[in-house]
Amino acid sequence: MKVAVLGTGLMGAPMARRLAAHFDVTIWNRSAARMASLADICTMASNPARAVQNADIIITMLLDGPATRAVLNEATFDAITHKALVIDMGSVDPETDQDLAQQAGRHGLFYLDAPVSGGVVGAETGSLAILVGGDQADFARAKPVFDQLGRATLLGDVGAGQTAKLANQLIVGITIGAVAEAFRLAEAGGCDPATLRDALSGGFADSRILDLHGARMVTGDFTPGGRSVAQLKDLDNALALAKTADLDLPLSQTITAGFRDLVENHNGGEKDHAAYYEWLKVRQS
Repeated sequence: MKVAVLGTGLMGAPMARRLAAHFDVTIWNRSAARMASLADICTMASNPARAVQNADIIITMLLDGPATRAVLNEATFDAITHKALVIDMGSVDPETDQDLAQQAGRHGLFYLDAPVSGGVVGAETGSLAILVGGDQADFARAKPVFDQLGRATLLGDVGAGQTAKLANQLIVGITIGAVAEAFRLAEAGGCDPATLRDALSGGFADSRILDLHGARMVTGDFTPGGRSVAQLKDLDNALALAKTADLDLPLSQTITAGFRDLVENHNGGEKDHAAYYEWLKVRQS
């Protein structure tokens, strides 16, 4: 099977590496330097149209909706083999994938939205949660690819995967905020956050966020596994969807405001989203 991967950043690169162990993989990235680490196992293409030629499955792993629309343009769709399957595995607003699915259909192509959760570690170990929207037959067709990347669940029609990812990101963002604020409270009361993190393990407050992001907070390592700017983008998309559904989500609004200040006013955009903990300290200094 021939697979094209468009976007080899923090997530796309380890995903492409795993796929290259089983399939013939061609890659493209806007920054050619981001492809260099994969040159030994993947074919590098100079533009998206060249990357998708003769591919059976095309995967996009791009920052947001505008970037995805820009790459999956008419020239790229024209270059894709008839009846190929396009899978958007980046995190975008549901409307973007619904529009692109219609565009793909006009070209005789098939389409899934399949954003992921699990961060760089999940991409490297093949343990991603893959949230899929689309047709059952297309989901079955994509299964050999999904199986190399993690656990895939079909949630509904195209757009359902992105909606599920937005729900995921609300939980992630709010929980990061809760852990960060709990650690700050512990510090103020004379309790060591690292010791607290260990003590909470196995209790009702335990979670992967407490484990993984809590470790980042207590060590001060905010090398991005998930960038704060991407977290803010997802929170904004979630609130936009909530607005269309006439939903009031006060916790989501509060955490979004916090991440916006971290990204826009405290140079936190390229730091891991666990840097919310650092932001709590900086904003009070």
